[in-house]
Amino acid sequence: MPGGTEPRPVVGALIRDAQDRVFVQRRSPDRRLFPGCWDVVGGAVEYGEDALGALRREIAEETGWQLRRVLAEVSRQEWTAGGVRHIETDFVVEVDGDLTSPRLEAGKHTDFAWVGPGGLALLDENTRRTGSTFIKDLVSAAHRWLATTAPERNGRAG
Repeated sequence: MPGGTEPRPVVGALIRDAQDRVFVQRRSPDRRLFPGCWDVVGGAVEYGEDALGALRREIAEETGWQLRRVLAEVSRQEWTAGGVRHIETDFVVEVDGDLTSPRLEAGKHTDFAWVGPGGLALLDENTRRTGSTFIKDLVSAAHRWLATTAPERNGRAG
């Protein structure tokens, strides 16, 4: 368990669909941290849990989907919110389930969207609310990775 000076480990799932769009969900307006902002699926790694276990748990809790596979780690950043330091590791992942109908976590998320490279402007709303481009930067990192690996993932040489 992290001590007072160690950052709290957090994972994020940049869930991709068949069109290489990335799933985002809107945080409820009454959330303590980042109310009303777009976010990726994820959360804190619990005591005794590894990153993969946390990804699996958070995806199931927040969407009802099941982690199929981790494709890549695309970001590792430290940030502070509410006086707590976090070290967040974000992964591009694929999931199993009905991607048209996530089971959003009641009371925590109110809406969802699939964001393609041309739809990143949706995430500018977060910048207006918080001054941060964090989520837009994560989704952009996922799109960059997906664009450079598309031939390999589709079974074709690049």
